[in-house]
Amino acid sequence: MRGFCSSSVFIISLLFISGSAGADEPETLWGWLIDFSRAKEVKPVSNLSYQEECGACHFAYPPGLLIEASWRQLLTEKALEDHFGENAELDSEMLNELRSYVFQRTADKSYSKRARKIAYASQGQSDLLRITDVPYIKRKHHEIPDELISGNDKVRLLSQCNTCHTKAEQGDFDDDSVWIPDYGIWNK
Repeated sequence: MRGFCSSSVFIISLLFISGSAGADEPETLWGWLIDFSRAKEVKPVSNLSYQEECGACHFAYPPGLLIEASWRQLLTEKALEDHFGENAELDSEMLNELRSYVFQRTADKSYSKRARKIAYASQGQSDLLRITDVPYIKRKHHEIPDELISGNDKVRLLSQCNTCHTKAEQGDFDDDSVWIPDYGIWNK
């Protein structure tokens, strides 16, 4: 009985702490505990400015796919001047808005199962600037033959997540929703 009471007090304390600390943050421990349907996948992009600015050139990656240290390196004025060979400069107001949005939703601040795995695999590797270099993501894709990615004109790059992950816009990167163009369902 005593162990049960101690455990109950601990859980209730966590709920109150997470509820008050993350009142403005949609991904709180409280939300995770009561909504198991989204506990596995990363939170989808929910900021229109982020979707428009980043999604204008490439798939707007959910912030939960990288750790905060990586996002902090990517979202600097200098880094955006040469963003993987492209000029992606933003005015300071827009950059601050995107930073605020992203930094609150990084893999290391998420309660989702997939984001936690990404954060764990990325520990001590703040130089990971490409999502495709994240050890967890590399491991999840290592069995896919090169001819289905770079040898496939409809895919070409692993970084184009939404080409094969049919529910990527919803933050769902589960194997069950993978459809490789000119190949079909991916079965390991």
